[in-house]
Amino acid sequence: MGVLSDPTRLGIVRVLSDGDERGWGQLCAPVSKSTLSHHLKMLRQAGVTQTRQEGTRCYVTLRREALEARFPGLLPALLSAAIADNVGEHVTERDL
Repeated sequence: MGVLSDPTRLGIVRVLSDGDERGWGQLCAPVSKSTLSHHLKMLRQAGVTQTRQEGTRCYVTLRREALEARFPGLLPALLSAAIADNVGEHVTERDL
């Protein structure tokens, strides 16, 4: 799953790994809004996340069950390694 080889995308997955839905505006990364949007699009197209639109706002969630069914054990292993190596820690959640 090459889409998770990017530190920013892995950071997004780290933030979403608690299972809560986040508005795109709640995700904070040291990249431009268009670059963050691109990363979110890549994750959605790869089936890692799903996006729900409500009016003009978009919300994203991690598709944990689907990933586990397709790639058993991959997500926990990636998250453990990312946390141990501080990969993706630059992506945080912003309170709105």
